Amino acid sequence: MIDLHIHSTFSDGELIPSELVRRCMAVGCRALAITDHGDHSNIDFIIPRIVKVCEKLSGAYDIKVIPGIELTHVPPEYIPELTQEARLLGAKIVVVHGETIVEPVIEGTNNAALLSSIDILAHPGLITEEEARLAARNSICLEITTRKGHSLTNGHVVRMARHAGACLVLNTDSHAPQDLTGKEMAIKIATGAGMTVEETESMFRNSEILVQRAWER
Repeated sequence: MIDLHIHSTFSDGELIPSELVRRCMAVGCRALAITDHGDHSNIDFIIPRIVKVCEKLSGAYDIKVIPGIELTHVPPEYIPELTQEARLLGAKIVVVHGETIVEPVIEGTNNAALLSSIDILAHPGLITEEEARLAARNSICLEITTRKGHSLTNGHVVRMARHAGACLVLNTDSHAPQDLTGKEMAIKIATGAGMTVEETESMFRNSEILVQRAWER
């Protein structure tokens, strides 16, 4: 299992990074990204500290721990510049909090994110086929999520990605220990969203590719 969207106490998660990584290992994770919520107010505080602890934990354990950020409720016009700032600060995985149907994310967030140099558009809600095609053109992965609420549109995201040829990844968006998910349950969630065995295997390979890309940055 690879999980590229997890939160720690640096935003609204319950666990400090060290415990978070140990618990991820316990459910079978081979790689993860710590992607706390960020905007202009805090990324210069969060990212350098996450970079430091990821280096320490990756060195101590047989697991790849990747520093990242989830740009959250950022006004669409600021997403491109904040993405670049996050990269300069050391974020190797940049996620944008998409237009989930269970939060008041401003319209236009999905489109602005897909025009930026991000890696993953998280829980993109009722994403349009045009936006999914933009994700495909810009090699940005759309997220299938195990998280309650956000997962309500997983089936729609799968259909749009299928029509557009966009890449999918599956993440947990974990905020608490009970949110962490092993591969067996992840496969069930993907199947429940209408994915075939071949599509699910391809989705897991997409996560592998993102990890390799991040590790080389």
